[in-house]
Amino acid sequence: MEITRLSTKGQIILPKSIRTKYAWEPGVKFEVEEAAGGVLLRPLKRFPRKTLDKVVGSLKYTGKAKTIEEMDAAIGEEVKKRHARGRY
Repeated sequence: MEITRLSTKGQIILPKSIRTKYAWEPGVKFEVEEAAGGVLLRPLKRFPRKTLDKVVGSLKYTGKAKTIEEMDAAIGEEVKKRHARGRY
């Protein structure tokens, strides 16, 4: 068992061994729930699970459908641009 303390800002540092075990990086959001004798921290899922019918049409496109080759070419061009900017 490890011990931590509450800061004057109301923050608690989770021990590194716990963060590593669960692969929690800075910015992970937690649900806080009162429990018998304390609190329960539960990490929120990054993206709620959705079904296809809930997201179909969320990105509108009115032009002619692109071919796989056109999509591959566009992806390749963007990768080249990002490399040129030092992004990857």
